[in-house]
Amino acid sequence: MKKLKYIFAGVTLIISFCCALYITKQFFPVDPFSKTTTEDPKLKNLQLDKIQAGDLVFQTSLSSQAEAIQIATNSKFSHCGIVYIIDGKQLVFEAVEPVKLTPLIEWIKQGKDEKFIVKRLKDSTALTPTTIEKMEIYSRNFLNKDYDSYFAWSDDKIYCSELIWKIYKNGAGIELCPLQKLKDFNLKDERVKAKLKERYGNNIPLEENVISPSNIADSKLLKTVIDTY
Repeated sequence: MKKLKYIFAGVTLIISFCCALYITKQFFPVDPFSKTTTEDPKLKNLQLDKIQAGDLVFQTSLSSQAEAIQIATNSKFSHCGIVYIIDGKQLVFEAVEPVKLTPLIEWIKQGKDEKFIVKRLKDSTALTPTTIEKMEIYSRNFLNKDYDSYFAWSDDKIYCSELIWKIYKNGAGIELCPLQKLKDFNLKDERVKAKLKERYGNNIPLEENVISPSNIADSKLLKTVIDTY
């Protein structure tokens, strides 16, 4: 009987460990033993260790819609994300397909010419450890959700700037910048018109609430920490 008791306790311990590991991988699907590439000579002098949890990162993506976004918003930015520090690793929570956590170095390399900007709240006291935790918890609502290529203001699917705006608004109680309407953007360029036609046909939602990477990057609440452009 005593032997069976020890066997049962051992099996229970193994099952508990496996369950905990599974849940962790579901929330944060990053291999903690994977090697980061901070030795990259192009990046080693950028002082990436200055980047903190809650910082916002912006870049020019290489996606098929990047050019249209840049033209419509009169900006060099077409993609953005928010940084979290998990198990000592710098990760970017970003809305791609699907929404996921991406190692910071990998995120930088996926941008055009590996150029990026890091922004941070001017009020350094606003993001306490408790607030960052609330933001992370709120973020889990979007993990693995589909990317919203129609830029609808809903939580069913989500796009990059909408994601970080909502994390700050609902996780930290901070509205980074006012929302705009789709009609407020530069929609006259032929390349933008072509992309709108492709997405919406003749039913362009001009009154839809939207937020762009450049709207957030230009926020008066933010300051620049790193700029490689």
